[in-house]
Amino acid sequence: MTFDVRYANDPEDSRLYDTAELRRHYLIETVFAPGEVKFTYSHQDRIIAGGIMPAGSPVRLEAGKELGTDYFLERREMGIINVGQAGTITLDGEKHELGPRDGMYIGAGVEDVVFASADADSPARFYCNSTPAHQAYPTKRVTLKDAKQVKLGSPENLNQRTIYQVVHPAVCDSCQLVMGMTILEPGSVWNTMPCHTHERRMEVYFYFGMAEETRVFHFMGQPSETRHILLANEQAVISPSWSIHSGVGTSDYTFIWGMCGENKTFDDMDHVPMSVLS
Repeated sequence: MTFDVRYANDPEDSRLYDTAELRRHYLIETVFAPGEVKFTYSHQDRIIAGGIMPAGSPVRLEAGKELGTDYFLERREMGIINVGQAGTITLDGEKHELGPRDGMYIGAGVEDVVFASADADSPARFYCNSTPAHQAYPTKRVTLKDAKQVKLGSPENLNQRTIYQVVHPAVCDSCQLVMGMTILEPGSVWNTMPCHTHERRMEVYFYFGMAEETRVFHFMGQPSETRHILLANEQAVISPSWSIHSGVGTSDYTFIWGMCGENKTFDDMDHVPMSVLS
């Protein structure tokens, strides 16, 4: 298991970053590697984001010095969405099957977590978000049919989309993690615009399902000091609570969002009028 640690950044510092510095602080360039657990530990609300791609042998989740615990989920919870082929997650000896785009919430206190692919030649790709947890809630497998669906946007605004809330109070209990997947309709390219901030929560976006040449222009920064980071397929970006987070693609894509902070109220947003952006 590898940890890439990112420290929290002040907006007054971030506004001075050039492109390379923005990418170094906020872009998670490589989310998956065959046979590895690749995690990024952000000091923005201490979220962990990353990927697990079992190839051949199963992969066990382990704790490290970064967590200071005996096992990974001793004081943490985790949300998972499988963006690859079929696989399994075994929790303290109990096996759970996850097909493509199936999700799972794992509560704190689960000691032994093992990931495996059903076919090593067509591996599962488990995208994970993990946050600190103050109590244990039950594990739950969540398919797209189980998720709460919210339809937003319009063809006129090029942002018609369905939000699938996977780890959400309407679906399962969690301490602070909220996580889901947004699928855009054909012809829509904006994941949200007009944009917003969450002063009470941070967020990580993971973009996937993109062709090799497709790119997403992910916008961030304070509303009066916007910047962009260019993302390719299966890359993620850290969004602090003070930053907008909105993207537009050169073609179709899907993205997973994960949030943590003061509350779990999905629509607790500070909307930003278009006239304010600069």
